[in-house]
Amino acid sequence: MARSQLTADDYIRGIRAGNRVMLGRAITLVESARPEHQALAQAVIADLLSTAGGPKTALRVAITGAPGVGKSTFIEALGMQLVEQGKRVAVLAIDPTSSVSKGSILGDKTRMERLAATEQAFIRPSPSGDSLGGVARKTRETILLVEAAGYETVLIETVGVGQSEIAVHRMTDVFVLLLLPGAGDELQGIKRGIVEMADILAVNKADGNRAGLAHQTLAHYLNATHLLPAKASGWTPRVLACSAQDSTGIAAIWTAVLDCQQHALQNGYFQENRCRQAQYWLQEALESGLRSAFFENPRVKAQLAALEPEVLSGRLSPFAAAETILGSFLPAKDTPR
Repeated sequence: MARSQLTADDYIRGIRAGNRVMLGRAITLVESARPEHQALAQAVIADLLSTAGGPKTALRVAITGAPGVGKSTFIEALGMQLVEQGKRVAVLAIDPTSSVSKGSILGDKTRMERLAATEQAFIRPSPSGDSLGGVARKTRETILLVEAAGYETVLIETVGVGQSEIAVHRMTDVFVLLLLPGAGDELQGIKRGIVEMADILAVNKADGNRAGLAHQTLAHYLNATHLLPAKASGWTPRVLACSAQDSTGIAAIWTAVLDCQQHALQNGYFQENRCRQAQYWLQEALESGLRSAFFENPRVKAQLAALEPEVLSGRLSPFAAAETILGSFLPAKDTPR
């Protein structure tokens, strides 16, 4: 059936049946900026959420780390172990988008050849666009789709590290930070924020002549985590070493992930955190919608075109111009009686 002829029911039936092609097409709709695609995507998601209590909720795990730390290799090694246990795994890999060409490499399937060839796995590379922290704008809705398709574990690979990684922290249950041997200085400056968010710190590439250095780094972070503020969940971050290349230490990291999940379920933090995340994304969606409506407004466009040259020439304050432009968009206040 041609893509343009697919209905919401076609997508819904395909997703519930675990059809990977139909799931991929539905994600393309979610990522599209075309109004008709967005309307169809929202109809699909609404039905999936409303029928039979919504899709089965998967465990959502963020995997992040500096470029070169081996995120894709780690995810493939972890994904293969989960598949061997009979689990279905979805990988949402966020690729960096060039600010110059607006293009992205989208090479994660190439880097995860074994996992990509497995029927029980679904890998979806997505361009990050201009969104915060390299998290694709529609990643959260994509999570809902892959959960509805029956994937029990969702692994989200993010672009690099930085304070803006808080975005992925607000859509996942467990946050795994990969570290390189000898990366002890990462507690300084901006990197400390990432360490504070991490539930599990894993020193990767602990193999060959790097094994000794990796365990030194592990000891450094193990000591450092005791100095960090207590986590809201009450969970004590674990620091482990692994080699994604040799697939050693991966099982122990997954055990730690499950322990973190179980800890949050037992004390009620898991559901509380999910509710807090839903509230955050509601506010984000409202802000995004208001921003689009504002800049698409004809009066705003006219005022902006007229006042921007005045601001650039220094004849008008940016704040005064903004107040005038906002006034053309906001409803007039009632005159006091």
